[in-house]
Amino acid sequence: MRLIPGTCGRIRAQFSSYLDGAVTGVAMQRIDAHLRKCEACAREFNGLCATQSALASLGTLKAPADLSLRLRVAISNERAKTPSHFISGLRIKWKNTLAPFLLQASAGFASTILLVGTVALLIGMFATPEPLAARDEPLGRASSPRFLYSAVETETVPIGGRDNPVIVEVYIDGAGRVYDYRIVSGPSDPATRSELENVLLFSVFEPARSFGQPVRGLAVLSFTGVSVRA
Repeated sequence: MRLIPGTCGRIRAQFSSYLDGAVTGVAMQRIDAHLRKCEACAREFNGLCATQSALASLGTLKAPADLSLRLRVAISNERAKTPSHFISGLRIKWKNTLAPFLLQASAGFASTILLVGTVALLIGMFATPEPLAARDEPLGRASSPRFLYSAVETETVPIGGRDNPVIVEVYIDGAGRVYDYRIVSGPSDPATRSELENVLLFSVFEPARSFGQPVRGLAVLSFTGVSVRA
């Protein structure tokens, strides 16, 4: 039978509803009558019925176990594309990454400044001053140690001589007492050292000062025939 374009098109458009029983009784009778007369439509309808039967035989498919999670992730990704959620995401990334890094960097910079300042202060307090000759006048706010007196009793054993003096670098603490020395030139035999230490042990100095505070200092002394008790 020749296909009737207008009628067949309307009938075929209702095949799905006809299979589902979603058409009126009058429409169902009209479709049934057309299928008995039109072989082409009947053939297409039978193929549609076979497809439906094959799909029905597959049974109900079980949804994947992670379907719910994937749907939530997809929804979150779509929501994140909106401007407000994009800004919120940037704020969260800032808090979790850049903000702690900047905080650590600023804390490290402050610690470095504090460490450098502390080291500079300690160096200023404990570093050995530049060698200054005894009896030098104070320069500005810094002064060198000054020899005041020695309590040692003198006799006839000399330290050094006019032609061979003993030049000594003397290290003096903040209390004006000698805590170390070094013979720069002249005799350095044990006897001379013993006599020298006896003098320095009982010597008193005005300590060096920096900004009015006593600090460690260095003085250079020359012994030319000084006599002490043996």
